[in-house]
Amino acid sequence: MTASSPESRLAHFPVAFFAMVMGLSGLAIAWHNAEVGFDLPWHISAGLLLVAATAFVVLLLLFTTKLLRHPAAVRQELAHPVQLNFFPTISISLILLGIATLPYWPMAAKILWLLGASLHLIFTLYVLGVWIHQDQFEIHHINPAWFIPVVGNVLVPIAGVPLGFAEPSWLFFSVGILFWLVLFTIIFYRILFHHPLPERLMPTFFILIAPPAVGFIAYTQLTGNLDPFARLLYYSGLFLTLLLATQVGRFARLPFFLSWWAYSFPLAAITIATLTMYDQTGATGFILLSWLLLAVVSVVVAYLFVRTAVAVFHRQVCVPAV
Repeated sequence: MTASSPESRLAHFPVAFFAMVMGLSGLAIAWHNAEVGFDLPWHISAGLLLVAATAFVVLLLLFTTKLLRHPAAVRQELAHPVQLNFFPTISISLILLGIATLPYWPMAAKILWLLGASLHLIFTLYVLGVWIHQDQFEIHHINPAWFIPVVGNVLVPIAGVPLGFAEPSWLFFSVGILFWLVLFTIIFYRILFHHPLPERLMPTFFILIAPPAVGFIAYTQLTGNLDPFARLLYYSGLFLTLLLATQVGRFARLPFFLSWWAYSFPLAAITIATLTMYDQTGATGFILLSWLLLAVVSVVVAYLFVRTAVAVFHRQVCVPAV
């Protein structure tokens, strides 16, 4: 079996591919909020939701086939200190699809939310169990992708509250905020006092934006208020966005990796958070900022989609890591 054969490429199909669904779903939610908030006559969000759902089905079929034909490769990913943290992108994709579906089809959204939240709880407990009992992880293994398993819990209330699951939503939110603070401290310690992240993982810096941005959206759903803690979450996410924007030259020089999809969902999250700030305050400045961020994330996701398609066509993904 050669490295370029279909079976070999399937064996190297990365679970991190589901980050694409996160980016597409996040963009769909952002556009829907803009369409509602600004009373736009467009239906861009519905088309994006269809693309995201199709991508999820295709990726799930491919990964399920990999699980059946190459279970050892999946077990190897589950034991890897970095790849392990991308398995919850599957459950997060379900939750995001549920959020995006809620305005159109509440019953389907409820099913997606229940599946996603349940699976994410399982992933959270599993990953935390691995972290607690591991004997091989070192400080250089940690990177912002470690946020995904535990901090992804803060997404749950966004659809959970409207669907009538207030108390479970508080549970998930509490877990996400707790581990956001813990991991944020550890990750900044690693960044400041140890070797820089490898190029392949540099895009994961953008994941730093997601916890406070999503936390803000979830908190306003849970409380219905724009209180000081909500503002703290939003402006923390906005500052991190500005900080990373000043580093755009460094990111632009990176070669293409599948990890580039780490740019997409965090940018969508801060866009949705800004649209929520406009909805809560009515301040004109948030209109301008919302449109700017919406334009940026739309261009980024479109570019990532094309670059990924080109990489797949040229067999530059689903190959052994070098």
